[in-house]
Amino acid sequence: MIYTPLTKKALSLAFEAHKNQLDKSELPYIFHPFHLAEQMGEKYTTCVALLHDVVEDSKYTIQDLIELGFPSQVIEAIKVLIHSNDIPYFDYINRVKMNPMATRVKIVDLIHNSDLTRLNKISTDDLRRIDEYKKALLILEKKLNRLGVRKIIIGVRTF
Repeated sequence: MIYTPLTKKALSLAFEAHKNQLDKSELPYIFHPFHLAEQMGEKYTTCVALLHDVVEDSKYTIQDLIELGFPSQVIEAIKVLIHSNDIPYFDYINRVKMNPMATRVKIVDLIHNSDLTRLNKISTDDLRRIDEYKKALLILEKKLNRLGVRKIIIGVRTF
Protein backbone atom coordinates (compact mmCIF):
# COMPACT_ATOMS: atom_id res chain seq x y z
CA MET A 1 0.00 0.00 0.00
CA ILE A 2 1.16 3.48 -0.74
CA TYR A 3 0.95 5.91 2.17
CA THR A 4 0.17 9.48 1.20
CA PRO A 5 -2.15 12.01 2.88
CA LEU A 6 -4.86 10.96 0.40
CA THR A 7 -4.46 7.21 0.93
CA LYS A 8 -4.34 7.71 4.70
CA LYS A 9 -7.65 9.58 4.45
CA ALA A 10 -9.09 6.67 2.45
CA LEU A 11 -7.66 4.19 4.96
CA SER A 12 -9.29 5.98 7.88
CA LEU A 13 -12.62 6.31 6.10
CA ALA A 14 -12.64 2.64 5.07
CA PHE A 15 -11.91 1.62 8.64
CA GLU A 16 -14.69 3.85 9.97
CA ALA A 17 -17.19 2.62 7.36
CA HIS A 18 -16.47 -1.09 7.89
CA LYS A 19 -15.43 -1.19 11.57
CA ASN A 20 -18.44 -3.19 12.79
CA GLN A 21 -18.84 -5.38 9.69
CA LEU A 22 -17.84 -9.03 9.37
CA ASP A 23 -17.22 -11.11 6.26
CA LYS A 24 -18.73 -14.55 5.55
CA SER A 25 -16.15 -16.16 7.83
CA GLU A 26 -16.91 -13.76 10.68
CA LEU A 27 -13.59 -11.95 10.25
CA PRO A 28 -13.47 -8.13 10.25
CA TYR A 29 -14.57 -7.04 6.78
CA ILE A 30 -11.93 -4.30 6.66
CA PHE A 31 -9.29 -6.95 5.97
CA HIS A 32 -10.75 -7.30 2.44
CA PRO A 33 -10.22 -3.69 1.25
CA PHE A 34 -6.85 -3.61 3.04
CA HIS A 35 -5.82 -6.74 1.14
CA LEU A 36 -6.80 -5.15 -2.17
CA ALA A 37 -5.04 -1.87 -1.35
CA GLU A 38 -1.83 -3.73 -0.51
CA GLN A 39 -1.69 -4.85 -4.14
CA MET A 40 -2.06 -1.40 -5.68
CA GLY A 41 0.95 0.52 -6.93
CA GLU A 42 -0.47 4.02 -7.25
CA LYS A 43 -2.25 6.37 -4.83
CA TYR A 44 -5.54 6.70 -6.72
CA THR A 45 -5.97 2.94 -7.25
CA THR A 46 -5.06 2.44 -3.58
CA CYS A 47 -7.89 4.81 -2.62
CA VAL A 48 -10.34 3.05 -4.91
CA ALA A 49 -9.35 -0.34 -3.47
CA LEU A 50 -9.86 0.93 0.08
CA LEU A 51 -13.16 2.65 -0.69
CA HIS A 52 -14.66 0.28 -3.29
CA ASP A 53 -17.39 -1.02 -0.93
CA VAL A 54 -17.86 2.03 1.29
CA VAL A 55 -20.83 3.47 -0.62
CA GLU A 56 -22.51 0.09 -1.18
CA ASP A 57 -22.03 -1.24 2.36
CA SER A 58 -22.16 1.74 4.72
CA LYS A 59 -23.89 5.04 5.43
CA TYR A 60 -21.43 6.99 3.27
CA THR A 61 -22.46 8.38 -0.10
CA ILE A 62 -20.66 9.52 -3.22
CA GLN A 63 -21.43 13.08 -2.13
CA ASP A 64 -19.65 12.40 1.17
CA LEU A 65 -16.56 11.25 -0.74
CA ILE A 66 -16.67 14.37 -2.91
CA GLU A 67 -17.01 16.61 0.16
CA LEU A 68 -14.06 14.81 1.79
CA GLY A 69 -11.95 15.91 -1.17
CA PHE A 70 -11.33 12.68 -3.05
CA PRO A 71 -10.28 13.37 -6.66
CA SER A 72 -12.77 13.00 -9.49
CA GLN A 73 -10.84 10.02 -10.94
CA VAL A 74 -11.27 8.13 -7.65
CA ILE A 75 -14.95 9.11 -7.42
CA GLU A 76 -15.65 7.99 -11.00
CA ALA A 77 -13.98 4.60 -10.46
CA ILE A 78 -15.97 4.05 -7.27
CA LYS A 79 -19.22 4.97 -9.05
CA VAL A 80 -18.42 2.40 -11.74
CA LEU A 81 -17.75 -0.27 -9.11
CA ILE A 82 -21.15 0.13 -7.46
CA HIS A 83 -23.26 -2.81 -8.60
CA SER A 84 -27.00 -2.31 -8.47
CA ASN A 85 -29.09 -5.49 -8.31
CA ASP A 86 -31.23 -4.26 -11.22
CA ILE A 87 -28.21 -4.41 -13.56
CA PRO A 88 -27.33 -7.88 -14.91
CA TYR A 89 -23.91 -8.94 -13.62
CA PHE A 90 -22.12 -9.11 -16.96
CA ASP A 91 -23.55 -5.74 -18.01
CA TYR A 92 -21.98 -4.42 -14.81
CA ILE A 93 -18.64 -6.11 -15.64
CA ASN A 94 -18.73 -4.61 -19.15
CA ARG A 95 -19.27 -1.17 -17.57
CA VAL A 96 -16.35 -1.74 -15.16
CA LYS A 97 -14.00 -2.61 -18.02
CA MET A 98 -14.48 0.87 -19.50
CA ASN A 99 -12.63 2.41 -16.55
CA PRO A 100 -8.99 1.18 -16.25
CA MET A 101 -8.71 2.09 -12.56
CA ALA A 102 -11.97 0.32 -11.69
CA THR A 103 -10.86 -2.64 -13.81
CA ARG A 104 -7.62 -3.07 -11.88
CA VAL A 105 -9.39 -2.93 -8.53
CA LYS A 106 -12.19 -5.24 -9.65
CA ILE A 107 -9.73 -7.87 -10.89
CA VAL A 108 -8.00 -7.99 -7.51
CA ASP A 109 -11.42 -7.94 -5.79
CA LEU A 110 -12.59 -10.93 -7.83
CA ILE A 111 -9.37 -12.83 -7.18
CA HIS A 112 -9.67 -12.26 -3.43
CA ASN A 113 -13.38 -13.12 -3.43
CA SER A 114 -12.57 -16.32 -5.35
CA ASP A 115 -10.24 -17.55 -2.61
CA LEU A 116 -12.27 -20.39 -1.12
CA THR A 117 -9.81 -20.76 1.75
CA ARG A 118 -11.36 -17.60 3.19
CA LEU A 119 -14.63 -19.46 3.77
CA ASN A 120 -15.41 -21.72 6.72
CA LYS A 121 -17.86 -23.75 4.61
CA ILE A 122 -18.14 -23.94 0.83
CA SER A 123 -21.64 -24.12 -0.61
CA THR A 124 -22.84 -24.84 -4.13
CA ASP A 125 -23.73 -21.12 -4.33
CA ASP A 126 -20.09 -20.30 -3.57
CA LEU A 127 -18.92 -22.60 -6.36
CA ARG A 128 -21.43 -21.08 -8.81
CA ARG A 129 -20.28 -17.58 -7.83
CA ILE A 130 -16.63 -18.56 -8.40
CA ASP A 131 -17.46 -19.77 -11.92
CA GLU A 132 -19.10 -16.42 -12.61
CA TYR A 133 -16.04 -14.61 -11.24
CA LYS A 134 -13.72 -16.61 -13.53
CA LYS A 135 -15.71 -15.45 -16.56
CA ALA A 136 -15.64 -11.86 -15.31
CA LEU A 137 -11.87 -12.06 -14.77
CA LEU A 138 -11.34 -13.15 -18.36
CA ILE A 139 -13.34 -10.18 -19.64
CA LEU A 140 -11.48 -7.69 -17.43
CA GLU A 141 -7.99 -9.11 -18.02
CA LYS A 142 -8.53 -8.99 -21.80
CA LYS A 143 -9.40 -5.31 -21.49
CA LEU A 144 -6.26 -4.54 -19.46
CA ASN A 145 -4.12 -6.48 -21.92
CA ARG A 146 -5.51 -4.34 -24.77
CA LEU A 147 -4.55 -1.27 -22.73
CA GLY A 148 -0.98 -2.51 -22.49
CA VAL A 149 -1.14 -3.62 -18.86
CA ARG A 150 0.64 -6.88 -18.15
CA LYS A 151 -1.52 -9.88 -17.35
CA ILE A 152 -2.32 -10.07 -13.67
CA ILE A 153 -1.12 -13.27 -12.05
CA ILE A 154 -2.69 -14.38 -8.78
CA GLY A 155 -0.36 -13.69 -5.91
CA VAL A 156 2.03 -11.52 -7.91
CA ARG A 157 1.97 -7.73 -7.80
CA THR A 158 2.06 -6.72 -11.48
CA PHE A 159 0.44 -3.28 -11.52
